Amino acid sequence: MSGTTSGDGDPGAGPSDELLDLNLLENGPPATPTAPASPGAPDRAAGALVEERLTATQRSLLDQLGTTDRPRFDPGLGPELRHELETSLQGAAEAYDQWWTAANPPRDDEEPRFDPLFVSKHKISQVHGCETRYLADEQEAFTWTVATARGIVSHKAIELSIAWRGQPTPLDLVHGAIDRLESDPYARVAEFLQTLDEATRAELMAQANDRVAAFFDGFPPLRRQWRPVTEARVRADLADDRIVLSGKVDLSLGYARGDEAGRVLLDMKTGAPAPTHVDDLRFYALLETLKSGTPPRMLVNYYLDGGEARTEAVTEDLLWSTAQRTVDAVGKIVELRTAHREPNLKVGPACRWCVLRETCDTGREYLEELAAS
Repeated sequence: MSGTTSGDGDPGAGPSDELLDLNLLENGPPATPTAPASPGAPDRAAGALVEERLTATQRSLLDQLGTTDRPRFDPGLGPELRHELETSLQGAAEAYDQWWTAANPPRDDEEPRFDPLFVSKHKISQVHGCETRYLADEQEAFTWTVATARGIVSHKAIELSIAWRGQPTPLDLVHGAIDRLESDPYARVAEFLQTLDEATRAELMAQANDRVAAFFDGFPPLRRQWRPVTEARVRADLADDRIVLSGKVDLSLGYARGDEAGRVLLDMKTGAPAPTHVDDLRFYALLETLKSGTPPRMLVNYYLDGGEARTEAVTEDLLWSTAQRTVDAVGKIVELRTAHREPNLKVGPACRWCVLRETCDTGREYLEELAAS
């Protein structure tokens, strides 16, 4: 297996590189930190920045993200992880292939076709929890709602803030995000946005505005030099393209320098922290390693309601354990989808949102006990 060593930022880097490291200055921060005049407002043509002090929350987060500890990873780590995944997933891919072909026989005039098994962080989390709920959710058709659309709108608004001229309010950005998404022929949410009545559109704007405002309250203004990317897609096609691991990172910052890690992956969350949030970002770290060959430097779950960032450094052990967790999840998914065995049933806080909560006696009893306690 590959080894990991610790490396520091290049002491000879210029100002642009220092910002890409998410450090204000490698020789120490200035007495008065500078930032764009409004959340995400671009640098002017002359490169001038309007000075303003960061809040304590923004300064704390910048200190967390701007560490100069940039580990180096063996260049062979990404290929080793891919080889292990390819080898370990072959059995599941073949079983799924046989099941799918039998369930979808081609017509006489039709070429044989195959739909790969798409695996997301959500499916991995579910199948490692209550398998009964996982199967129930798989049978439910996806529908767009305010709750499912507000995240996409919020991320688009934050993306627009990076290059928006002037001093936009969060609501300005949300309005612009909705306008662009509903006119985008490739946006899955476009049709939903186009058919909204005024009340539902106002509700969506209010909820997205709350998220965007909370982000700007707690997050340092995004600099172009940090290379911010919202809804950053990551994907790995494995086992002869029969298994596809995919996801979208809420916000990606920075970049790798060869085998020196520099990228930060960030997910924005509302509500209370949950153990699955950590696993979700680890899955993204694995996919980023397979994609670029160099792992990200840091994983951040940013909780909008409390302005709190929970960070985790990426290590080789973390990536190998995540690869094994992913293989285990794919194996379970294939077993359940092919009816190879009966699903288990586990109770937990997620029972509150389960589609079977009205008919599952075990889940109802758990929720009643939870309410009584």
